[in-house]
Amino acid sequence: MMISMERTSSLPLQPPTYGNLITILSIDGGGIRGLIPGTILAFLESELQKLDGEDARIADYFDVIAGTSTGGLVTAMLTTPDENDRPLFAAKDIKDFYLNNCPKIFPQDSCPFAPATKMIKAVTGPKYDGKYLHMLVKEKLGNTRLNQTLTNVVIPTFDIKRLQPTIFSSYEVKKTPTINALLSDICISTSAAPTYLPAHYFETQDSTGKPREFNLIDGGVAANNPTLLAMGEVTKEIMGGSSDFFPIKPMDYGRFLVISLGTGSQKVEGKYGASEAAKWGVLDWLSSSGGSPLVDVFMHVSADMVDFHLSAVFQALHLEANYLRIQDDNLSGAVASVDIATKKNLNDLARTGEALLKKPVSKVDLDTGGCKACNTETNEEALGRFAKKLSCERRLRLARSPHGHNSASLKQF
Repeated sequence: MMISMERTSSLPLQPPTYGNLITILSIDGGGIRGLIPGTILAFLESELQKLDGEDARIADYFDVIAGTSTGGLVTAMLTTPDENDRPLFAAKDIKDFYLNNCPKIFPQDSCPFAPATKMIKAVTGPKYDGKYLHMLVKEKLGNTRLNQTLTNVVIPTFDIKRLQPTIFSSYEVKKTPTINALLSDICISTSAAPTYLPAHYFETQDSTGKPREFNLIDGGVAANNPTLLAMGEVTKEIMGGSSDFFPIKPMDYGRFLVISLGTGSQKVEGKYGASEAAKWGVLDWLSSSGGSPLVDVFMHVSADMVDFHLSAVFQALHLEANYLRIQDDNLSGAVASVDIATKKNLNDLARTGEALLKKPVSKVDLDTGGCKACNTETNEEALGRFAKKLSCERRLRLARSPHGHNSASLKQF
């Protein structure tokens, strides 16, 4: 039995208990480099539309979408409902959003004394005031809260007062209502990269009116690649006996279908050398000619270690076909930055994403610091393969689910 997807876009993705897989999309942090996964997502969504019609959207196919920093913003864009209860943004809209707004979020100083000004700012406060970002996010996301997203989301932040991660999870919000914050506050918080943007404070209230305060910075401090975090949230749900996952076992990795999107990293030679870093003091670690070494370090190590772990696990279980990591490890110059938001550089980043589609699927190699090709399959081909799996999984769940099966909008043939 097959199901036509015509006019089913209003139906939410049915729970994994009616299917064979648990589908996860993860998007790294990386400032303006969010253009790279944005370009990849536009291609994936176009492949889904070829299969299921032009109304198909990314949120229709994934049980969980996780994002850190700029990835958290993309996550919110893809899962915030509009007035018709459909995603506020199509994936193809992400590129123009970044091209139009990044120059205002990260205004470039063309003054000849800019290097000295940057050094002073590194001492006295964050590089950017964040005012435009705050205004933009609040305007776009409005009063939407965590529990209102079109599919489950996982967005990490770090609470500098508690000195521990705060994870905004659609699963956790059912048990901990005080994390049911505005998506705008969550996005501002997960994007508040140290030295670049200011930390963010806000409050929520419990059922008795008691306030809970949040003092948050960039989620990259906790998990710049949130793939493992998303899988952990699902595992907790399974262990808790959620009916959405019956009868899936907690460690059944064979059920996971994972797409993890990086935002690019510096080429293998890297920005910094030991002889250079050996002379650095506090200010040098916070700001150098290439950016912020400290921020670069915690972002890259977090992302690479997660990929290394998951690649090994999926390979050991002979499930390589269920895990796709797309990352460009050969960025250099301005495109490797998180904030050089010139028109040229933003367009270069979009082209980098397009070129990445043509490159072979690869995985991190800790011996060399770079990535190595897994096979001859390109990222574009792999995404086409995953799109077919995602489409089949959605159709299967709709066929098995009482809600999907009885819906008048479904045509069976």
